[in-house]
Order: sequence, then structure tokens, then C-alpha cells
Amino acid sequence: MSDVSPIQGTGVWQDSELLECVSVIPEVPNTMTFSFRAPSGALFDYLTGQFLTLEIPVPGGPLHRTYTISSSPSRPRSLSVTVKAQGNSIGTRWMLDNLVPGMKIKAIGPAGHFSMVHHPSDKYLFISAGSGITPMMSMTTWMFDLGSEPDIVFINCARRPSEIIFRERLEHMASRSQGINLKFVVDGPDLYRPWTGYQGQFNQLMLGLMAPDYLEREVYCCGPEPFMQAVREALQGLGFDMDCYHQESFHAPTQAVEELPAVDDVVPDEDAGAEIRFALSGVTAKCMETDTVLATARASGLNIPSGCTFGVCGTCKVKKRKGEVHMVHNGGISEDEIADGYILACCSHPIGKVDVDV
Repeated sequence: MSDVSPIQGTGVWQDSELLECVSVIPEVPNTMTFSFRAPSGALFDYLTGQFLTLEIPVPGGPLHRTYTISSSPSRPRSLSVTVKAQGNSIGTRWMLDNLVPGMKIKAIGPAGHFSMVHHPSDKYLFISAGSGITPMMSMTTWMFDLGSEPDIVFINCARRPSEIIFRERLEHMASRSQGINLKFVVDGPDLYRPWTGYQGQFNQLMLGLMAPDYLEREVYCCGPEPFMQAVREALQGLGFDMDCYHQESFHAPTQAVEELPAVDDVVPDEDAGAEIRFALSGVTAKCMETDTVLATARASGLNIPSGCTFGVCGTCKVKKRKGEVHMVHNGGISEDEIADGYILACCSHPIGKVDVDV
């Protein structure tokens, strides 16, 4: 037997290395889990709840789409994303139809701040709908793999029982841990298959029955924006401390969460011109102060990878060399990164002349 550890000398994966798809697992209709490895053998290091941005090679040019990592860093030799194709999906539909084991794909990340690591607690309440279950799966798997008994009330809402993602895997973990308390809510049952669990729209009454001690729990929520709004309103109506509420969304919020202009009291003037120098490309472009750095780059034939386009995912983060921008983001960049000169191209407006590393 070799005396060498199977991970001895193995590095940590960096997003400069392509990911190789190693398995494709159907979950529920139009939903698949894609697992990847690093061809170099590097291990994956990330926080539960973080996401990746995949560069999807669709015809006509790559698309950048952001997906939460559904696997757990406690299992570092592979990394998985679980994706659901909607009716108008392009990138995700391409993955379901074309991505097979052996293919390689570029990924950016991991990134994101939606993680229980930032808000440790003795008790958790995970509330999700549809594919919003993915970060909850990662966090639950992490705590299950630690070996100690967690205290999780895990609520997932779906249209039908057959559309509950990860149902069997969650039930497997719950059957071996008294601290994982599963609660499923469906709009209606499947044909000819009785459903004896919760049915209807998630509401305050259900919350009180599922987690009577919800006031003592740290809450994580992920799903479509109308669903998360309903959860927020239910908690607020019950007197919950919203400092203990955390949510993840890749859909445009109704209003900006945080506004951090780089210049005090300066906002874009719709009548004022601006100039952006893309230093690495040698391109200088005229624009208006109301144009974003991302839009100006695209109009100039330059490609800045981008995902959400409203300041959540952080995919379009670039270094600003000179000048000032007005930036309104939604959590996709940290204060330290801003202090180091980074901006999000999708939500940064040039004030006068600006140089960026593109």
C-alpha cells in the first residue's frame, strides 16, 4: 500500500482551469444535476450557498449564467450545480440538451455571500421554492457531513410532489439524523398518487405548525421573488427579527438594496457625455453618463462576462484604474473590493473620463 495520501500535494481549483463534466443526473422534469471535476485533480474550496457563473457556448456567442452550487465543500473532489430550465431558457436549455460527461466548460467563481458561515446559529430554518432548494441542499449536506446533530427545519415548496428536487436525498439524510426536520408543501398532488402533507400556498399558519420556535432560528430563504416576498411578509407580520433573515435571488429586486456611489453627491447627468478607456484592449469609447460600463463595452465589441446584469452575482467585476463611477449594486461586490478599486460593470456609470482593465 502506498504511504502517499490521496490528496497530498493537491492544490485548490482556480477558475483559470476549465471544469470537466463527469456526470449528469436527471432530478425532476427539466431539471438536472451536473457534476464537475478539475482535470488537474485540484480540490474545490468554497462556502456553502455560494454560486458559480458558467460560460455556456451557445450558438452566436457564449452566455454567462449564474448557478448556486448544490454540492457541499465537505466533499471537495467534485462540484455540482443543479439547474432548471424555464420556458424561455437558452443557456440552461443548452446544458440540458448538450452538456455530457467528458465536455469541458469555463466557470467563474465561486462567489456570493449567502452562506450560513456568515451567521452561525444553533438553529436554522431553511425555506425554499423550486430550484431555490440548491443552496439549502449544500448547507444541509455540510452540516450532515460534520457528524454532529444539526437543528434544521427544512421547508421546500413545489407545484407537485414529483417536482420536489432532492426529495430522496433529503429523506435519506433525515432518516439518519434527528436534527433534520423535513416539511414539503405542494400546490396540488400528482394524479392517482395521494399526498398527505401540506398543500396550498405557504403561509403564517403553516410556518407556526412546521417550526413553532421560528423566532429562535436563523432563516435562509431562496426562490422566486414573489415567493420570498410572501415569506418576508409572513415573518414580519409575526414579529420576527429580520436581522436574522437572509435571502438569495438572481432576479431583479424591486429596489436597490445598497447604493454606494464612488463620488459623494454625484449622480449621472443624462445630458452629460463621458469617456471610457478600456486599457487592456486599447479601445476608447464615447458614451453618456447614463450608460453603464458594461453596455459601453458591448457597444464597442468588447466582452465583459456578466450574469444577472443588476449587481447581484458579481460576474462583471473589473478593476478601475482612473476616474470615478456612480455604482448602485445589490450585494455583488464587497466594500473591501470597492476600496481596492473594483467596480461592477453592469451597474457602474462613468462620471467624466474613466479607465478600466478590460
